Amino acid sequence: MVKMKPQSWKVLLPAPCFIAALLFATLAFAAEPPKIAPGTGHDLFALDLSDADYPAGIWSWSNGELSSHDQDEAIWTKGEYENFLLDFEFRLEPAANSGVFLYTTNPADWMKNHVEIQLLDDAAPKWTNVPPNWKCAGLFGHASPTNAAVRPPGEWNHMTIRNEGPQVTVWLNGEQVLAVNLKNWTSGKTNPDGTAIPEWLPRPLAELPGKGRIGFQGAHGGIPTHFRHLIIAPLNPQPPKSS
Repeated sequence: MVKMKPQSWKVLLPAPCFIAALLFATLAFAAEPPKIAPGTGHDLFALDLSDADYPAGIWSWSNGELSSHDQDEAIWTKGEYENFLLDFEFRLEPAANSGVFLYTTNPADWMKNHVEIQLLDDAAPKWTNVPPNWKCAGLFGHASPTNAAVRPPGEWNHMTIRNEGPQVTVWLNGEQVLAVNLKNWTSGKTNPDGTAIPEWLPRPLAELPGKGRIGFQGAHGGIPTHFRHLIIAPLNPQPPKSS
């Protein structure tokens, strides 16, 4: 047996500023999703879809669920939204690939005028080898979700998106999985972490205005995604004026 010399042990404590930073980061990603207070929100789309823009015959409500048929055509709000909470549920079919479009100023040319929160069946063999920033609840092509929280196909997922100017925060099934500032994306070719941006998304996100239309992707590859309980509310609702 080898004899060890007695050691004088010292406990090395992190600097107070490091502890504070670590605590802040932990709390930031431990926060529960914000809730829309009763009376402050409204349905994003009416049952007759009179407040939506979409190709005729593609999108419809059925049994409380909104979905497209077999075509990859998006549905858009007619109005623009700024500083809001968007709360909804979605159910993926096997290998589904969909998304939520934000800050969209031109639906006719949305590819260059939007950001997308990805909705994806991460576990499908078709998608297992895609880049991390293509995974469900990430900022598609730009920022990866911090962890995998999407449920298997056929199960309902709950997502909350908070938009406040360039700040975008996403919760999936109760977990905060994304928190980004679009002003950090000053290039249309390279992300802040050095990864390449898909060539079909050339506009720097820092150039996007702080408001725009909201959209949902249709049946990409013929595989639909279903939505329900779509509620939106302003972040800073103004109190009613007294008469």
